[in-house]
Amino acid sequence: MVKAFLMPQEIETFYVIPALRSNLADALREKGMKQKDVAEIMGINSATISQYKSQKRGQKISFPAEIITEIKKSASKISDRYTYIYETQRLLRIIRERKVLCHIHHQFSDVPSLCDPGKVGCSARVI
Repeated sequence: MVKAFLMPQEIETFYVIPALRSNLADALREKGMKQKDVAEIMGINSATISQYKSQKRGQKISFPAEIITEIKKSASKISDRYTYIYETQRLLRIIRERKVLCHIHHQFSDVPSLCDPGKVGCSARVI
């Protein structure tokens, strides 16, 4: 099977963000937040939270332990939509900086062999 070429932003949209939402929803529920409150903060349906819980959504990738630790830190800070947006952006930066995005990109896309995230611009530091 030939892999299609996807831009790093498409990898974030199709794989990283759904997995982040799923992990954050789990962490927020573990923290004691009700499913409907998690859905409201995330701006999604309560049924979507249920699908995350039953692993029907957001399960195409797994994050390394260091990212799971960061997700749990973020969950402890999320109390409303603003903090959810802030923490999601923080997590996306960390995923780029630690080259987790690169690893995921290589799994799902035909990435050029000379790809350098610093030069291409998909990491926090552009050279």
